[in-house]
Amino acid sequence: MPFYHKLGNIPAKRHTQFRKPDGSLYAEQLFSTEGFSSVYSLLYHNHPPTVIIGVDEPLPVPIRIADVPRMVHRSFQGFKLQPEDDYLKSRRYVLVNDDIRIALAAPRKSMEGYFYKNADADELLFIHVGSGTLKSMYGVLPFESGDYVIIPRGTIYQIYFEKEDNRLLIAESFSPIVPPRRYLNEFGQFLEHAPYCERDIKVPQHLETHDEKGDFLIYIRKGSWIYPYHYRYHPFDVVGWDGFHYPWAFSIHNFEPITGRIHQPPPVHQTFEGRNFVVCSFCPRLFDYHPLAIPAPYNHSNVDSDEILYYVDGDFMSRRHVTKGMITLHPGGIPHGPHPGTVEKSIGAKETKELAVMIDTFRPLSLTEDALALEEPGYHLSWYKDKDRDELLIP
Repeated sequence: MPFYHKLGNIPAKRHTQFRKPDGSLYAEQLFSTEGFSSVYSLLYHNHPPTVIIGVDEPLPVPIRIADVPRMVHRSFQGFKLQPEDDYLKSRRYVLVNDDIRIALAAPRKSMEGYFYKNADADELLFIHVGSGTLKSMYGVLPFESGDYVIIPRGTIYQIYFEKEDNRLLIAESFSPIVPPRRYLNEFGQFLEHAPYCERDIKVPQHLETHDEKGDFLIYIRKGSWIYPYHYRYHPFDVVGWDGFHYPWAFSIHNFEPITGRIHQPPPVHQTFEGRNFVVCSFCPRLFDYHPLAIPAPYNHSNVDSDEILYYVDGDFMSRRHVTKGMITLHPGGIPHGPHPGTVEKSIGAKETKELAVMIDTFRPLSLTEDALALEEPGYHLSWYKDKDRDELLIP
């Protein structure tokens, strides 16, 4: 997390006595990433966060890898995913490797009757459609359409949606998801030329402290299983905390595009990074202003990365037949570029209203059976042009 934050009541010194009004001690908890070597927060609970009263049989989390050749351009209609009531059951993994799991979700209902903790991965939720509130032991974090919500691994949370129409793109990372290092100075502050800064980041603002005893169900994701844990005390019993480790949000609409006289390469759109992957935001912006500029992107070879593009809104200068929620996969090893006719068409254009999320991975992604169920066949032939009709044979 890029800066220090605190909420509630905390003692003057860490690891010292901090007592309740009745004289008993609050329970201190260290929450850290990458052992004790990276960012952390210290939380103070009304009750120890260790009081387990039962563990049910684990529930499998199926990720069915599809047995198909992978080195071909593909397209998937994400909005074809059927909505489900439950937040966890609605999550469908489409592309995975050893660094990241990419999923789609269309939950109708808020999380009622249980809490969730991903003990495997940091989560990035891109809220395509919907709004609501993320509640955690760190407090309350509202979100809305266009927000990236970053949830560090190990965070116990609940999500409350305002309506039943919700569409999410989810990335689960086995390393912390952070702003690109080149945007930060040696002290961790955003540099002046960074495309966003601390003012754009949403942090938990209201700490809801529960002091309740009962049976609280927490689903804990670890490996290919979800473990139903029953705790004696409400997990949101924190009276105060401080540190660098907590959920936060950033709106894609607050990303400030970097433009130039000629076409800028994709790294200027980078928003986050993790181990062996990056996340970029393609936002409305002015086009290049050299008198001979070609606004459409040039053909490029994905030699060392798989490129995932998730289309959010607007018209794309380099693609035809784009729909909301569409995902394209351009795997490493073969070039790709603008569709026929889009290069000439882009010349003279002054701006674009396109909005999309790109994830580039530096290790190959595997398709799942859920992804194949959403696939639009023939996408890899969509650069082929019929000379007689001057239109694409395959839309």
